[in-house]
Amino acid sequence: MAGLKVYFDLMSQPCRAVMLFLKVNNISFSEKPIDLRHGEHLTEEFGKINPMHLVPVIDNNGFILTESDAILKYLTAYYSVASHWYPEDLQNRARVDEFCAWSHANLSLSASGFFEQQVVEPHAKNIPVNQEQLRKFSAELDGSLKQLESIFLKDRKYLAGDDITIADVMAVCELMAPYASGYDIFEGHPKIQTWVELVKQRLNPHFDDVHVRGPLGMVFAKFNPSANI
Repeated sequence: MAGLKVYFDLMSQPCRAVMLFLKVNNISFSEKPIDLRHGEHLTEEFGKINPMHLVPVIDNNGFILTESDAILKYLTAYYSVASHWYPEDLQNRARVDEFCAWSHANLSLSASGFFEQQVVEPHAKNIPVNQEQLRKFSAELDGSLKQLESIFLKDRKYLAGDDITIADVMAVCELMAPYASGYDIFEGHPKIQTWVELVKQRLNPHFDDVHVRGPLGMVFAKFNPSANI
């Protein structure tokens, strides 16, 4: 079938970012769910779509693209969405790229690492939580949150300026995973809490669809039932 196809699992932070962007911008697409917990990404069939066996993946009329960062930037251009998502102004666009480059080795790594240790590994392997590794990623996440607040949100309403961009979408999805699994991302970080509320308002009702009512909602219910989401 022609048109945009999206291969995803909403337990994945990058997948949620792509899904949110598409829904908020009313972009039509066909959903192709890939169940990571049951290894559907490791099948030979899916390997023909993405040899790296990762999600998200888009297939836009035969053009296959992986990596959420690249996907979101491609979508902003292909669908000519509002320019604030990935600004045309060179310096403003560079701020988005700056955050994305920083996040790969900092926020994304520490947030996903905490989630893996707290939720994914124990469930997949039926083993206790590795507390030493959990403390390691918790400390790294704390460092990332401090930089997020003191640098990117120091004098900005959003991560790259005065309006929401794809950087905000990616970042909020990264933070919801450790938050769901019991890490209080707001403790001692009032600017982050204010920013998250702003981003949620801009993304709802779709934010709730992929976080509260999506599979991550089960994680919230188990690890952080009193969370403000």
